Amino acid sequence: MAAATVSLDSSQEISAALWRPRANPWAIALTVTLATFMEVLDSSIANVALPHIAGSLGASQDEATWVLTSYLVSNAVILPASAYLTTFIGRKKFYMICVVLFGISSMLCGLAPSLPILILCRVLQGAGGGGLAPSEQAILADTFTPKQRGQAFALYGLAVVCAPAIGPSLGGWITDNYDWRWIFFINVPIAILSLFLTNRLVEDPPHIVSEVKKAAKFGLKLDFFGFGLLATGFGSLEFILDKGQEDDWFGSHVITFFTVLCVVSLVVLILWELYQLKIGKRPILNLTLFKRKTFTIPFILMFVLGFSLYGTTVLIPQMVQTLLGYTAELAGFVISPGGLCIMLMMPVVGFLIGRSDPRWLIAFGFTILSTSMMLMHTLSLDSSFKYIMWVRIYQASGLAFLFIPINTISYTGVAQAQNNDVAGLTNLSRNIGGSVGTAFVATMLSRGQQRHEAYMVRNLTPGSQGFMNQVNALKGIFHGGGNGMGAGFGSRDLGGVQTAQGFIYQQLHRQSAMLAYMDIIAILAVFCLCMIPLVFVIGKIKPAADGPALH
Repeated sequence: MAAATVSLDSSQEISAALWRPRANPWAIALTVTLATFMEVLDSSIANVALPHIAGSLGASQDEATWVLTSYLVSNAVILPASAYLTTFIGRKKFYMICVVLFGISSMLCGLAPSLPILILCRVLQGAGGGGLAPSEQAILADTFTPKQRGQAFALYGLAVVCAPAIGPSLGGWITDNYDWRWIFFINVPIAILSLFLTNRLVEDPPHIVSEVKKAAKFGLKLDFFGFGLLATGFGSLEFILDKGQEDDWFGSHVITFFTVLCVVSLVVLILWELYQLKIGKRPILNLTLFKRKTFTIPFILMFVLGFSLYGTTVLIPQMVQTLLGYTAELAGFVISPGGLCIMLMMPVVGFLIGRSDPRWLIAFGFTILSTSMMLMHTLSLDSSFKYIMWVRIYQASGLAFLFIPINTISYTGVAQAQNNDVAGLTNLSRNIGGSVGTAFVATMLSRGQQRHEAYMVRNLTPGSQGFMNQVNALKGIFHGGGNGMGAGFGSRDLGGVQTAQGFIYQQLHRQSAMLAYMDIIAILAVFCLCMIPLVFVIGKIKPAADGPALH
């Protein structure tokens, strides 16, 4: 098979492929996973602390949501640009700058005296965090042989899949027992430890060193126009997804404006990047990767994984808190065992990935995910804590079979010099999928509840004998008397009647919300099931050999 010709000649490419770091690969993997776990955790840990943040800083609940939006927007801008920025300063240096920025901004977030300063610090924190996950994934891809990547990605999966699951629980516990500022302060010692270990253990492979030397030789020529388009496009997209439901989507002129801005920016960005390729310049986004179905289909599957993971992580705690009366801490305990299940299953999948066709592992994962959604569709207002917990554990076992094989396939046939590009785009896909999933759940829940309530309220009229019978029965309970007979009410019974009607409407509200949750779960089940045929479009993937794969 002919060697791919990127920026290195064939002899340099063989040397790069044979390169291995001097330090123990697993020590490197643990080092880079530290900061990534911290960053992904921060994307969800602040959610439950918003009421405390709003109260402490004298802001409204709506204003406090900018603490989340600002982080997600800046994070989405840096994620796809991380591979491009690495070529100018080196991956190790870029990663360490991200860790420093994330650690300092975390400390400043905890010290913020007002909401505007906190939001500014969260923008810096998101910018620092945006480069951590793709850099770690690329470091692992270069550090381990193709056969070992599955086990390495299992460790990486613990960070990016488990962290969102335990984030709300940990955030709630810290906020309830200490202070909301500690959800930011805990990042500082981890950042310092990560920085020290990264400096001692991590090193850049030859192809990164060569790119940095080439950039230094010809001068630092950043594509400011392309970066501006990328920041505008993905920043606007994240803003739309985060604020769309709150502002009634296209009923808001602001959302409409940012939608047009997003579409125009991304279309012009694609045309600009293709032009950069044509004239022989390094593009910010390596769109040539999408020529390979071994990358394009995993890119789509990673989007669906993010959609399902973040969508259900939002849906389950919200459902048990609003409908079943769980506290934030108890709601966290419902989904936390799922995170533990993922931790236990990841090494198993890492072991299997080098010994079986990864397509079958992905198909199995989506089958588990779909059937778990079907089980979730049996939930009701009487479901027990134990039942909901076990359904979540079953669902989490399917997620473990998706992350590692999807990442492994995305590197098939890709030259080592493009590992950074693969990492940046796959992480972008997962993050955008998570934002779309969260926005989908919020929108479908609000509108589905209104729709079901409108249907059901038709039966709550004085002309409905069943409704009047129930009012009569409840009137006697709430008013402490009454014979429960007849449809007419005297003035003496008016208080009991109103209480009975209020109780019935409350039950109607709960039932309509539960039906809306079931609609969302049914759509997710079908969505995941439709991914199974797509997996086999990729074609047969041979288990990786021990030696370096020259593509």
